[in-house]
Amino acid sequence: MAIPIKYNIRSVLVRRTGTFMAILSVAATVAVFVSVLALAAGLESAFTATGDKLNLIVIRQGSQVESNSSLEREQTQTIKYLDGIAKDSHGEPLASPELLVLVMLPRAGGEKAHVLIRGISSAGFVLRPQIKLVEGNMFRSGVRDVIVSRTLAKRFAMQIGQPLKIEGGTVWTITGLFDGNGSAYDSEIWTDINSLMDEFHRTSYSSMLLRTSSESAGVAIAKRIDDDKRLKLQAINEVEYFQSQTKAAFPIKVLGYFIAIIMSVGACFAAMNAMYASVAYRSKEIGTLRVLGFKRRWVLLAFVIESVFLAIVGGVVGCLLALPVHGISTGTMNFSTFSELAFQFRITPGMLGAGILFAAFMGAFGGFLPALMAARRPIVQSLRA
Repeated sequence: MAIPIKYNIRSVLVRRTGTFMAILSVAATVAVFVSVLALAAGLESAFTATGDKLNLIVIRQGSQVESNSSLEREQTQTIKYLDGIAKDSHGEPLASPELLVLVMLPRAGGEKAHVLIRGISSAGFVLRPQIKLVEGNMFRSGVRDVIVSRTLAKRFAMQIGQPLKIEGGTVWTITGLFDGNGSAYDSEIWTDINSLMDEFHRTSYSSMLLRTSSESAGVAIAKRIDDDKRLKLQAINEVEYFQSQTKAAFPIKVLGYFIAIIMSVGACFAAMNAMYASVAYRSKEIGTLRVLGFKRRWVLLAFVIESVFLAIVGGVVGCLLALPVHGISTGTMNFSTFSELAFQFRITPGMLGAGILFAAFMGAFGGFLPALMAARRPIVQSLRA
């Protein structure tokens, strides 16, 4: 015969102080756990939400990222006319040679960080339909105009019409803001490719973005570029290229799990302390339950359930405490490009479920030893306490 659940609920309500401390400890641990997962998920989402399966990024062989690559003009002309490249309404290949430059800019708080400026051709926006100009005007060709990601503009206190000073004291004008739709492009500044090449005295491009007519055509084109010994280039699917950069989230995940484990030890001890106090306070009740015919295993189960119940309540409270961080914009360094990477905290239902399961585990682990002590205590000893 099992002990009624209402017995555990009443016992929890009687010991308000111990119950509150145990719930608070678990809630704090779960809040940190979920927040760190949201941070890592937002960072990963910035990369996994970027790209089109029909697009190829062409960079130099041996390069890992666009900013460390170099393509000559002759190479881009050879590539853009390969069979399988999609064409626009005018019959021109959908290809955008691009240049990436790393510059140092001050954040809103005053400290400086590296930011990527991307020079694109007229096809650059066609190849990225998810990027939308949301405020102001497009940059003009041949002029020192730039458009800035709306997310990046907030972090660096940039406004439309504001001058943008970059290396060498050159002043550019911010003409508009664009929305990168949560992609890695939310961390960039865009301008005309020719203006950027003239400003930094570059004669070669960093990369080239291509639209293929189909996925099978993309595979064939990538193989042809990779195998051409004269070009010494490699073509990577755009989605796969950005997914390979999700390794930037790994150190944050490791740190987050480490902090959560340390805090969970404290939460387990808090739950254990609360349950030991409960066992000591309810010694006569335990003896009475045994006299009434409840077996040791039911006493053990009752106290474990009580501990898990407290932990789950703490887990729910912790999830509620973590919810406000959802959607908050933040940033870190992209360890692949060594530039600013802007992203948003992203909490999912799966994270909340993981937080509550984590809390239940802490409750079961912290409550088992006190429950075992209660179950093993002799009836006479319990009644005399």
